[in-house]
Amino acid sequence: MYKIKEAFYSLQGEGAHAGRPALFCRFTGCNLWSGKESQRMEAQCQFCDTDFVGTDGQNGGRFNTAAALMSHLDTLWPEGAAHKYIIFTGGEPALQLDDALIAAAKALQYTIAIETNGTRPLPSGIDWICVSPKVAAPLVVNEGHELKLVFPQEHLPPESFSHLSFDNFFLQPMDQSALPSDRIALEDTQTQTLRYCLQNPQWRLSLQTHKMLGID
Repeated sequence: MYKIKEAFYSLQGEGAHAGRPALFCRFTGCNLWSGKESQRMEAQCQFCDTDFVGTDGQNGGRFNTAAALMSHLDTLWPEGAAHKYIIFTGGEPALQLDDALIAAAKALQYTIAIETNGTRPLPSGIDWICVSPKVAAPLVVNEGHELKLVFPQEHLPPESFSHLSFDNFFLQPMDQSALPSDRIALEDTQTQTLRYCLQNPQWRLSLQTHKMLGID
């Protein structure tokens, strides 16, 4: 069974495909945090700004088969429009994305992307792999199309990833809105990220433009 928190059609707001129309499928669950606020500060990833608990979001639900899920998702794409692009995200999508779901998406002519923390192996057939490391542990997924690092993270300096086989390297200023006041950086994260990119031109700045535009 596939458990989906929410699904929606919008613009990709981050990284190399910022501005591209996309169908988002957000899976329930993550292997780095339960999603419960009471457990945030003890979790491996503490700054997540996404609700991935339950199946009660827009167009969310439980689906017994890959075909049933993709039939549901496909209704959200503009009727008759080409260039189908779906992003599997979470939580951690690698906990649920499998060969059957990839095959069902391909059968409907979708280009498939994933946004993953890189700690779980991925099935084959994914067209765009974006890894966003969240923990100080070796990545299981250490190559792909885009490495997007939330910055700054004291235990995850960008230079520890610079040698990996990714086509694009992005730094994204940490959204600190979910952190308690005593954990907020003295200097805003956008300024820190901009400075690092200017000093290390391998890295490019990624902003959450969907939040600036007020869209999902």
